[in-house]
Amino acid sequence: MTAACPPREQGQQPSLCLCACGAGCQGPGQAGAGVRAESRPGQHRMPGQHRVSGRSEAQAGQSPPEALQLEAVRQPRASVGMATPCGEQIHQDVQDYYGKELQKSEDLKTNACTTSARPLPKAVRDALERVHEEVVARYYGCGLVIPECLSSCWILDLGSGSGRDCYLLSQLVGEQGHVTGIDMTEGQVEVAKKHIAYHMDKFGYRKPNVEFVHGYMEKLGDAGLADESYDIVISNCVINLAPDKSAVLREAFRVLKPGGEMYFSDIYASQRLSETVRRHRVLWGECLAGALYWRDLYSIAEEVGFSPPCLVTASPITIGNKELEGIVGDCRFVSATFRLFKVPGGTQAGPGQVIYKGRIMGHERELVFDANFTFKEGEVVDVDAEMAAILQSSRFAEEFLIRAGGANAAALQGCCRKGVKEKIRDPFQLLERLTAPGPACCPGGTCGPPGCC
Repeated sequence: MTAACPPREQGQQPSLCLCACGAGCQGPGQAGAGVRAESRPGQHRMPGQHRVSGRSEAQAGQSPPEALQLEAVRQPRASVGMATPCGEQIHQDVQDYYGKELQKSEDLKTNACTTSARPLPKAVRDALERVHEEVVARYYGCGLVIPECLSSCWILDLGSGSGRDCYLLSQLVGEQGHVTGIDMTEGQVEVAKKHIAYHMDKFGYRKPNVEFVHGYMEKLGDAGLADESYDIVISNCVINLAPDKSAVLREAFRVLKPGGEMYFSDIYASQRLSETVRRHRVLWGECLAGALYWRDLYSIAEEVGFSPPCLVTASPITIGNKELEGIVGDCRFVSATFRLFKVPGGTQAGPGQVIYKGRIMGHERELVFDANFTFKEGEVVDVDAEMAAILQSSRFAEEFLIRAGGANAAALQGCCRKGVKEKIRDPFQLLERLTAPGPACCPGGTCGPPGCC
């Protein structure tokens, strides 16, 4: 018996829920996810912080590319019906799957949660080797979600599981930084917590710079996480497990400081999923039944107040199970990494030129920011207003020389031909280019329009 979807109150707007009812279902860990948390002892409020409850007028005026916006409204986000499990049932099934059925990564039935990401810097590889073997064995994420420029940062890991990424990041932020992991599966949180002393001793830290809390990523306030507490929010293949994606992004936006970043890897679908797929318990646990149609990410990000998503990487998803393949049908899946920024509303930026200083550890010669922009040390790169605003307002500001205008300020970074190059935003398109025969054009993983090379 699946949980019933509650009726929507008069005038209430539907949230993006994977339930088929379209009633804005808000099961445990979802209701009121966008409401500010009241200050109370134990919250991670940084000195001088103030509360924010929503996006500014300037941020509200931002919109995703017109083509994506039009496509996103061509079909409803949820079909009519009552068969798909609602939040409470989904949360319980996922907890059982990850807390009881899975004991190690090899127990997974697809590669959706084990796909690799782009090559890792040596510092990250070395840090990973210092993580306890049980923590690594109980890890079920897709690749690694490790952004750049992390020294002294405060980081929140949504769906931290056994804590592998948290312990890795603990080393990269240093003793002056801090990492918080939150997960809804108590068994996973217990595994992570029991190895804190081991890792702090191994890292040579006098006091822990990492903590783990039990809670829902849709309701971070209930776990004591205050507004504007973190520089970065990461997530590794878990947002697909949340019934309400909008609530997750709203909460991430709330706890981020102005200029902060959400850097996350997840599973995306090539189309909106059928009711049969959305009802399948194993496909939920395998990160497929809750996969977001990739175009909807752009709509949700805009609604919440984030900058348009920057596509970083894309990796193929193969199911390898005939029964599950038959249920999925012709829908394709991809593991993709995106970065979203909380650009302050008053940020004034137009097209310009930037020069990377080459000072970020592990990325001294070049910084592959996303699939569209690669910044080489000392090289002038044309950026659009969107990227200029991100660099100017984020932790990357001190790593670049930024100047407005320029000889070719209206153009994006070129590859093999001059002039404006359309940004690649579709992870499936990026995957096709990465796997196409022939030489790759750009270190960022993509080249220009067809015929560019």
